[in-house]
Amino acid sequence: MASLVCTLQHHQDDVNWCAFSGKLLATCSGDKTLRIYNTNDFSELPFSPLSGHGYSVHCCCFSTCGQFLVSCSTDATMVVWSMVTGEIEAVLEHPGRSPVRICALSPDSIHLVSGASDGTLALWDFPSKQLRRTGAVDDTTMVACSFSPCSQMFMTGSTYGDLRLWDLNMNQLHAEKNAHDLGVSCCTFAPSILSGGEVVQFHLASCGQDSHLKIWAINKFSSGAYKMQLLHTFVYHSAPVLSCAYSSDGQLLVAGSVDKTVTIYDAKNAVLLYTLSQHKRYVTACAFSPTSPLIATGSMDKTVNIWWLEDGCSRSGGHQHVSLQMRRASAGRSKLLVGDWSEDDVSEWLLEEGLEGLVGKFKANNIDGTELLSLTKETLASELHIESVGLRSKLLRKVEELKNDSVCSGIPDEFLCPITRELMREPVIAADGYSYEREAIESWINTKNRSSPMTNLPLLTTLLTPNHTLKMAIGRWKTSH
Repeated sequence: MASLVCTLQHHQDDVNWCAFSGKLLATCSGDKTLRIYNTNDFSELPFSPLSGHGYSVHCCCFSTCGQFLVSCSTDATMVVWSMVTGEIEAVLEHPGRSPVRICALSPDSIHLVSGASDGTLALWDFPSKQLRRTGAVDDTTMVACSFSPCSQMFMTGSTYGDLRLWDLNMNQLHAEKNAHDLGVSCCTFAPSILSGGEVVQFHLASCGQDSHLKIWAINKFSSGAYKMQLLHTFVYHSAPVLSCAYSSDGQLLVAGSVDKTVTIYDAKNAVLLYTLSQHKRYVTACAFSPTSPLIATGSMDKTVNIWWLEDGCSRSGGHQHVSLQMRRASAGRSKLLVGDWSEDDVSEWLLEEGLEGLVGKFKANNIDGTELLSLTKETLASELHIESVGLRSKLLRKVEELKNDSVCSGIPDEFLCPITRELMREPVIAADGYSYEREAIESWINTKNRSSPMTNLPLLTTLLTPNHTLKMAIGRWKTSH
């Protein structure tokens, strides 16, 4: 279930947008300010609030590394803020000086798009802050924009009701007319890319004044043609849906509405999971944290609610957690996964295996379960200084037996990294749509020719997206075993 963690009540006007980085939450408002919070305890940073806009701030977005925050406003500018100092790094004026309603950064933080009330678009080179291209759609207002996970194209939505796909040269790749009757409110790409044969597929969520939330498939063919296909339409809201956002693994989808509710969906299976009714006025903004199962929702009631998705996994930063020590006391080492062993557990195992001579070296080097599983001939020789070849070989055989025991102990196959065949601790989704242990796939990408370990096809991007849903499932499994 979803539980309310806290309510932030610092803004003096409507909350228009919420955005997470790995460690921070940013909110912006009609009160002309942005507020920045630490996601460990949701305390406001010393340099917050940020004041630099002359009118209402409509949207904000973080660079991928979280070092910068971009905001846009009715004052026709975008402001780039340093998240180290809170200082203004740059002020970008939208061409034509029309109010800027939406801004979006590409996942690689190379490109920035701004959309304005007069239907114009501007594409900026973010590192240099230079204007690169402009475009326009007549007789409409740009209110939505999202980059594809490969950073090579972006979707816009307007009050006219259409969704338009653009490349980085401002060429229109596809136009979906009347995607939402009475107008689009928001759109967002799912973080994963699906590829097979001669088709590459992206998923996009959109919502609008027709009270609908929709999921689309965007197919790119080898010929260069694009086609949009409607996959699901959610009709659980009784009034216009103003905002939507995917979780960082693409498995969940959240939406906020004029009916004052927040809905959370299983995006893959198109199932409504939760309906939250805490806000007193229109829900205008929603966002998932990329690093923990947190959701932020903003409203015209001037508040931001922080929600925790219950999963049975451990929490940090003051949230409830499952104690590994309590599990160890009740279950014993034999029922723990090797990766969860403490240094003492490793010492006990060494004694049981007749390797008592290594206990001192392992203790001195703080070898726990995770370190044990990652030992190699090289680290045993160069770092632990175990000179005996026979002893090194015996130890590695015993470690390999531990790994095999784990695979044969009933661990669901989908919880095992395809590369290492070990239980994943930090699962991430690669461009091929498969989940891997982060360290394993990063090493693969660095040493191979950017090919998929599963399909051998080229990876369209090396971007990796945390798979929170899988991590939560693994956490639930570990807790029950």
